[in-house]
Amino acid sequence: MGENSSPVSPGRRTFLSASSGALAAAVAAPPFALALGEPASSNAQAAPQSAPRKIPIGVFDPVFESLPLDAMIDKISAMGIEAVEIGTGGYPGSPHCPVQELLDDSGKLRAWQKKFADRNIQVATLSCHGNPLHPDATLAQRDAESFRRTVLLAEKLDVKVIVGFSGCPAGGPNDTMPNWSTFRWPPEFGQVLDWQWKEKVIPYWKQAARFAREHGIHRLAFEMIPNMVVYNPKTLFQLREAVGEEIGANCDLSHLFWQGCDAVEVIHLLGKHNALFHAHMKDTVMFGNNVAKYGVLNFAPDDNDLSQASETFRAVGYGHSANTWKEIVKAYMDVGYRGILSIENEDPILPGEVGVERAVYVLKNVRTELLGASA
Repeated sequence: MGENSSPVSPGRRTFLSASSGALAAAVAAPPFALALGEPASSNAQAAPQSAPRKIPIGVFDPVFESLPLDAMIDKISAMGIEAVEIGTGGYPGSPHCPVQELLDDSGKLRAWQKKFADRNIQVATLSCHGNPLHPDATLAQRDAESFRRTVLLAEKLDVKVIVGFSGCPAGGPNDTMPNWSTFRWPPEFGQVLDWQWKEKVIPYWKQAARFAREHGIHRLAFEMIPNMVVYNPKTLFQLREAVGEEIGANCDLSHLFWQGCDAVEVIHLLGKHNALFHAHMKDTVMFGNNVAKYGVLNFAPDDNDLSQASETFRAVGYGHSANTWKEIVKAYMDVGYRGILSIENEDPILPGEVGVERAVYVLKNVRTELLGASA
């Protein structure tokens, strides 16, 4: 989640051309089936509905952080957006949600809710992406408090899903910076992983999930992302098994495309185990010539270095074709997903509302095709 550059964006004709042409067909890492054993689960797969659900299309509000609340609601209503994911702290901040004010004043809370209700926009999720496991106690406490207040606000708003990161602790008791370890060799890295999970990750999230449960929140949706301990479905299930069924996924496929995951496989896997709580709609384009030379762990440190990157985030339809996104939305329908399709735009070429508008266009069209096909 960072600031994007703002080059002149192409018009709708260019967009339509790109969606079916070279840009959307940019070389992607070949998908493969997840090499993942079936995790234990006491829940059966949710029974598919007799007819596909019209999944609401939403947006993650920090993309409009420069707009005041009323202007943001006007903007998304005009775009035909049906739901919102509201930032309540952490890295995205809370540009449209004065969390403590709403907790302290029930009148302000009702007035805030009414602004969305009057436009038939669902406040679907609250998001506090932070690092409550940070070795800096001040930073960890800040993000843990953000999570606590988000739970209390979700309870008052009757919002059932909280989205965030799993966090990343230090590599040992004397470290001062987070340490993202993914491989158990050489042996000291295995020791790092064991210490992190036993001493930090599991204890914190057991306590946090218990607090959420006590306030009626049973779905903590973790974004699977590098530099956090939960970065793929396997590590998500590892935390879920240790903590409980409050732990589930924010399925942001943009972070899984470059890892080589098959989007439809992932959705079906998560759905089978009732671990699919939220979905970010964001694409990734792979630059095959750079992948061939540098591999996939090669993100551009800055938008000016895109020519050297192996991949970058794009708006929906600009990394994978509209047909691929149709298969993805169909998979969400097939597993009986009950959340929203929340557009998160971090496209360096189509920044801000331009990328959101293009994503809405693709998602509404594929949803209409799917619902029409089932009629």
